[in-house]
Order: sequence, then C-alpha cells, then structure tokens
Amino acid sequence: MPTLSGLTRVPGRDWRNPSTWHLRTRLVLVAMALLVAICGAVGLFSYAAMNVFLTRQLDDQLSNASRRAVDFGRPGNSGGRRDPLQARGQGIGMLNARLEDGSVSSAGFLAGDATLKRLSPDDNAVLLALTPTAMPVDRTLSAGAYRLTAVRAPYGDVIVTGLPLAEKESTLASLVWTMVVVSTGGLVLIGLAGTALIRRTMQPLEQLSEVATQVSRLPLDAGEVALGVRVPASAAHQGTEVGSVGYALNKMLDNVSNALEARQESEMKVRQFVADASHELRTPLTAIRGYTELMRMTEHFTPDGERSLARVQSQSERMTTLVEDLLLLARLDEGQPLKITDVDLTQLAIETVSDEKVMAPDRIWQLELSEEPVVVRGDATQLHQVLANLLSNARKHTGPGTTVVTGVMRSADGSAVVTVTDNGSGIAPEFVGRVFARFARADAARTNPAANSTVATAWARSGAAGPSSSGAAVGTASGTASGASGTASGAPGALTGGNHGQGTATAAPTSEGTSGLGLSIVQSIVEAHGGTVEVTSRPGRTEFAVRLPAAPPSA
Repeated sequence: MPTLSGLTRVPGRDWRNPSTWHLRTRLVLVAMALLVAICGAVGLFSYAAMNVFLTRQLDDQLSNASRRAVDFGRPGNSGGRRDPLQARGQGIGMLNARLEDGSVSSAGFLAGDATLKRLSPDDNAVLLALTPTAMPVDRTLSAGAYRLTAVRAPYGDVIVTGLPLAEKESTLASLVWTMVVVSTGGLVLIGLAGTALIRRTMQPLEQLSEVATQVSRLPLDAGEVALGVRVPASAAHQGTEVGSVGYALNKMLDNVSNALEARQESEMKVRQFVADASHELRTPLTAIRGYTELMRMTEHFTPDGERSLARVQSQSERMTTLVEDLLLLARLDEGQPLKITDVDLTQLAIETVSDEKVMAPDRIWQLELSEEPVVVRGDATQLHQVLANLLSNARKHTGPGTTVVTGVMRSADGSAVVTVTDNGSGIAPEFVGRVFARFARADAARTNPAANSTVATAWARSGAAGPSSSGAAVGTASGTASGASGTASGAPGALTGGNHGQGTATAAPTSEGTSGLGLSIVQSIVEAHGGTVEVTSRPGRTEFAVRLPAAPPSA
C-alpha cells in the first residue's frame, strides 16, 4: 500500500501573519521567547544583586577610608591640622578633601601614577554642595564617577572621602557582556536542539497532513478510484495523541475506500444496464419507424389519423435519438477507444453550419475561420457531434433573428479553438455552472417568450372552442419540435378543428424540447480527446469555447 513520498510545501505563505506559520515554527519561537524572558529576568536579577553587593563593598571601603581621614586630620600637639591627603595607605583614585567655614581648604585625589592631583573649581563646588550626613552618594567629577561621603569631624571640619566607581562599573559591564554571550550561545544551541526535537515530534502530524492532501487531490466524483494512500504504521499507533489521530484517519480511509468501491460497482451495473437497454431498444424503435413509414405509404387515413401517425413517428424519432445519446454516453464512460484520424475542424464547421441553415433559416448563421485549415487528431464522427450539439443548443434556445457565429482558429500555444457564440437572451447565472450536467435543463433561461405566449394562446383558443376542438390540441402538440437532438417534426403549424371544423388556430414556433444530454455529450467527447469546454454567458452574448490539442506534424 503506498504511503508518503514527501512533505507538502505551502506556497505563498504570508510570514507577516503568525496564523499561517508552521506549528513547529510557532513552538520554537514560543520556547525561544520564554527562554529569552527567563534569561532576561535572570540577567536583571544578577545585575541588581551584583550591583548591591559591589555598592555595599564600596561603601564599607569608603566608610573605613573616611574614618582614617577624619582621624588623620585631627589637630596635633602643636595645634596644627594635618591634610587628609597626606594620610597613609590611600589607594589609586582615592579622593580626600577638607571643608572649613564653607570653603575647600584642600582637595585632591591620587592619580594612577601615584601623584596627587588637585580638583578643579567645578569639582570643589560639587563637594561644597554635599551634606555632611555620612551617607554615600554618587557624583560625577572631572576625574570620573565617584562614590562620596561627607562627615563632620569632632574638631568642626567637614571631611569628604571618595572612591572611584570605575572598577564597580567595569565589573558590572563584564557581567552584562558575559551573560549576553552565554545567553545568546545557549539560546542558539537550545533553538537548534529544540527545532530538531520539535521537527521530529511533529513529523507524524506532517505525515497526516500529507495523506489528507493526497486524498483531497484524488478525483472521487466519478470513475474507479484507487484510494490506497495511508498513514504509515509508525504514525498510526494508538499509544499517543497523534498516533490515535493517524489510526482514526486510516480507519476512515478504509471506510471511504469501501464505499467508493461499492459506488463504482453500482455505477458499473447502472452503466451496463443503460448500455444494454439502449442497445435492445434500438431494434423495436427501428421497427416502429419502419412500420409507420410503411403505413403512411400504403394506407389512407383521415386528417386526424395522419396527425396521430405523424405524432407516433416524431416520438419514435425522439426516443431513438435519446437512446443513441444514452448509448454514446455509456460508451464514453467505459472509455472505449476512439477512431483517431486527422480531422479538419474548418471543414467540419462549414458542414455543420450548412446543416443548421437548412433546419433553421430564420437564424443568422455566420462563420469566422482562419486562413489555414485547423487540423486535430480525433474521432471525426464524435467531433462532428460536438459541433452539431453546440449549434443545435444555440438553435433550440434562441428565437428567430438570432445571430449565431461559429469560429475555428489556432491559439498561440498551437491548440485548436472552436467557439459557438449567439446574441440571445443568455443563460441564467445560477445555471451556468450546471450546463454540462446530465439531464440539466434551463429552458426558462433561454426560451423565446413570444413563442410560448403564442402557443399558450393557441391552446386557450382550442380550449375555448369546446370539445370539438380536440384536433387543434393534437395539432399543436405535434407541431412542436421534439427530440433530444432538436430535430423538428410533426404536423404542419396550421391547426384545424375537429371533425366539425370548429376552433381554427395558428401555432407559432416555440423552443424545442431537450433531453438535457446534448451538452453533457459535448463535454464527455471533448474530455475524451484531451480537451476542455467552457461557457460564458450574459444577456446578449453566450459563448461555448472548445479547446483541443493540436495534431502532431505529419511525418
């Protein structure tokens, strides 16, 4: 039993719309987003914790340095005050200042070369703005960012001590870069591993999708259907959720396959019955027509008898045509081989249009032919019937004076195109999609209203004349065209009353009755030749277009 050959790719995906993404893509992105959020939260927490730790460490160092500076600046035995800048054990970048009576008496910091650097007036102004509360604060000086604390000494001066924030900021920056690099690498590795894992996990779902897609592409409406595709056994076991779906899908396909086989068997029986019945009916219908013709030639009938005999003959001809159509459709359904020859569609169009001119001289029949003959490979008899049915359809469903144009041309791709166009009332929009269905009829959409009105009037007059006008009714019925192929037959249009001569009426032409098989036959024949047939219709223009493959060049 065939299984999957590959995964389905959906063209034209709109990546801007997340709802069109693959499920595995969305799962990977969601997992990555969660990891990014987790890494971000961990990073922020780590950064905040490290910042608090380093700040406390710096504050402890600053507090110790401030106490040393205050003790060092205490007045000596001589009464003089030592400059805190001269205190021992100061590290690189250490800042000390003494504020006396609202002014800076001394201020500086130890530079990287172990030399003492004095502060600028702007830096002194920053120091003077400090409040001697011993609370560390961050300030930006000309030498960089500093953590400062101002303490009022017991001897009345304000001692300012500061430590640079560069080391702390460098440590935090290193932490940030380390976390970014590690998180990015981790995200990449987790993303790749997650993608592979999710793809492997989602593979059974993709196999289910592939099976459903292949089944959706099968022509299940007619003919023998080989519904052999199934979900692989590895994706159709009931141990998992996806496996349960695959198992259920296989069971459903088994059920559908059995139903299709039963439908095909039933269709074959019906098709065989139609073919056999049509074949068997040909003999008695031929006998009816033959005996009818013999009686008309050898016997003498009253006018009513002539009309009745004509009615029998017309109905037998109609039944014969219907039987022939059914038999042809049955043969086409069976796919019987065509009698392939070179067929000149140009000559075929000329012949069929000439036949229609004789049958309906009240229409305007025109030809639009290419300069060169258009030749295809096909069954000449069946292609003739295609043209005859299309022209007959135009004749049956349009009124007198309608222009019917038959065109035969070669398209740019080399295929042959045959068109039949009329300027009638058009086909009802709701019926256009069903014109090629078997037994589909839309007489109301393409019927001559005037003719119907005239026939109705004739029947009304016949009825008004009383019982003696029964002959008029018979005349009207027999004067109407009949037959699946649209061949008009029957009694003359002048209706005469019964034996008593009452109720004379004249019947105008009306739309011909149809079996609803003509266009279905057209489609079946064209498709059997590897072609297509389409219809477009609007009020004032209806066109049937047949496209057939071109004949290969002669050897």
